[in-house]
Amino acid sequence: MTNETTSYEIRNLSKFYGKFKALDEVNLSLGSGKIIGLLGKNGAGKSTLMRSMLGFLAFTGEVSLGSRSIKHRDKGVFEEVAFIPDVSGLDDRLTVGQTMDYIRGVNPRWNEETAAKLFAISNLPLKKKVGKLSKGMKTKLYLLITLSLDVRYLLLDEPTLGLDIAFRKEFFNTILGEFFDESKTILISTHQVEEVEDILQEVIIIDEGRIILHEDVDSLKSRFRVVSLPSERAEELKAHSPKALGHSLGFVSAVLPAEIEIEGAMYGRPNLADIFLTVVGGSK
Repeated sequence: MTNETTSYEIRNLSKFYGKFKALDEVNLSLGSGKIIGLLGKNGAGKSTLMRSMLGFLAFTGEVSLGSRSIKHRDKGVFEEVAFIPDVSGLDDRLTVGQTMDYIRGVNPRWNEETAAKLFAISNLPLKKKVGKLSKGMKTKLYLLITLSLDVRYLLLDEPTLGLDIAFRKEFFNTILGEFFDESKTILISTHQVEEVEDILQEVIIIDEGRIILHEDVDSLKSRFRVVSLPSERAEELKAHSPKALGHSLGFVSAVLPAEIEIEGAMYGRPNLADIFLTVVGGSK
């Protein structure tokens, strides 16, 4: 792998499924050394965006990785990018050891030193067939194989869907401990915002196929505050047209722009879920 800086550049990316426009003129630039959250409702275009970035789908517009232009079915993207989807493409007929041997033989980015270290602490049974593994163990196998590839970008599409809390924590700890450094970037699409909030440096919000926000997390949080008032003063909050109101123990609250001041109000720092609802709104 070269030492030159490589960035993902996406320009005017659109994708149609028949007459349905799943992506609408998407423009993004993803540099090195970032952990980025990709947030959106179901059907917002998160998976379509990732699959276009990987060349899995035909699209209009441009996707480039460094000096390389990514086209449909362009396998060259995997010289720099690894992908963990919500379901793995592992062959249930192979054992864990045979699966490792296969990937080792076909992928030039396989790093034997990294693989040996990861699998030594994984407790994965090398002689057991993949089809006999639990969902959690299959995901662990897929994760460790992926982290054994010497690439710059890791794309995660709902990677912990259906897994228990303990394994989700282990999953992200492994990624942070064994993959991420200042030369690499992780893009995480997830509905579990709360479990990745503390590790994200940037957030992208996509809605109805359009990018409506791409910002540093600290900067984003500084632009909003949670404003709370006694319930009888709810109209004062509603006057600012918040997209969501919360009610608890005689108080009503909303996330509002930080410059808004209301006499006698209490203020708090919002989390990403609060901001997401503020920007996008709740379920339609």
